[in-house]
Amino acid sequence: MPSPAPAPAPAPAPRRAPVAAVPEELLPHLGPVEGVEVLPYDHRDADALPGGGRDVDVLALSMIAGPWLRRMGEVPGLRAVVLASAGFEHALPHLPDGVRLANAVGVHDTATSELALTLLLAAQRHLPHHVLRQADGVWDRSAPGPWRSLADSSVLVLGYGGIGTALTRRLLACECDVVAVASVDRPGDDLVDRVHGIDQLPELLPRTDAVVLTLPLTDRTRGLLGADELALLPDGALVVNVARGPVVDTEALLAECAAGRLRAALDVTDPEPLPDGHPAFSTPGVLVVPHVGGASPASLPRMGRYLTTQLTAYRERQRLDHEVAGPGVGAR
Repeated sequence: MPSPAPAPAPAPAPRRAPVAAVPEELLPHLGPVEGVEVLPYDHRDADALPGGGRDVDVLALSMIAGPWLRRMGEVPGLRAVVLASAGFEHALPHLPDGVRLANAVGVHDTATSELALTLLLAAQRHLPHHVLRQADGVWDRSAPGPWRSLADSSVLVLGYGGIGTALTRRLLACECDVVAVASVDRPGDDLVDRVHGIDQLPELLPRTDAVVLTLPLTDRTRGLLGADELALLPDGALVVNVARGPVVDTEALLAECAAGRLRAALDVTDPEPLPDGHPAFSTPGVLVVPHVGGASPASLPRMGRYLTTQLTAYRERQRLDHEVAGPGVGAR
C-alpha cells in the first residue's frame, strides 16, 4: 500500500517590519525608510521607555544620549543600537549581550576637524592671549612666546580615520607638512604619500611641531601619549586633543606645559568634565574648550541621513553598517 504523501510544509510566517525607536529631535532629518516602523521617543524623559513597552529592534540614541545609554537593557526585544557619537567606548559597559552596536561614522568628521584646525590656529597665533587683552581694554602686540604659524610646519595627525582625513584636507590648504599615523603602516592616498604605524612614533615625534589626536579610545590607545612620548617632542611643540582625554597622560602633559616646554589645546580632557579649579584651566600655554568638537548645526541633518542608511541596512540584512560590537565583532 503506497505511503501517504507527506503533508506540505507550512508556509513561513511573514517577517514583521523592524521597529526602530528614534529620538524626536532626529525625526525631521530622517529620510523615508519603507518597511521600518519608526517610534519617536523623548530622550530626556527617563520614565518614557523607548518604544512605549513594545519590542524594539533598533534603538537610536541622541546626540546627548541621556538615561537610555545606561539603560539599554530595559528596552524589550533590543537587537541593535546606533550611537550619535563617533566614540563608543562609553557605551560598551552598558551594551546587553548579543546586541549590535554601531557608532556615528562620518557624522562628525567635518565639525571635529573644523574645531581641531581652530585650536591649532588659535594656539599658534596666540589668540587666547589677545582675547584676554581685549577684555582688559588694552592694545598689546606682545605675545607669550615666539610667533608661530601653521604654514611650513610639521603636523602629525595621530589617528588617520574619517576625522583625521578631514583634518588633513584642511591642513594641506594651510600649507603644512602633514604626517599621518594610524594603527599600522600602509600606503598613502590622494592626500599623503604614506600612513605610518603607531610603532613609528618614537621616530616621528622629535620632528613634529604639532600633534593632533583624532583616534578612538581603546585598550591600545589609552595613555598613548605618556611622559616618555611627550618628552620626545621638541621644545615649543603643541599637543591638540579632539579624540578622548585618556589617550594622553594629563599630569605629564600639564607638567610639560607648566615648565614652558610644551603647549596644549584640548577639546577633551581626563577627567571630563574638568572640575572647577582644575590645574588645566590655569596652566600657562594650555587652551581648554568643553568638548564641543561635534557641536554644529550640521550634526542633526547628518545624523538623520546616517540613521536612514542604518535602518535601511537593518531592514535588508538584520545588521548594521560599521558595527563596533556585538555578534560577529571582535571581543569587546
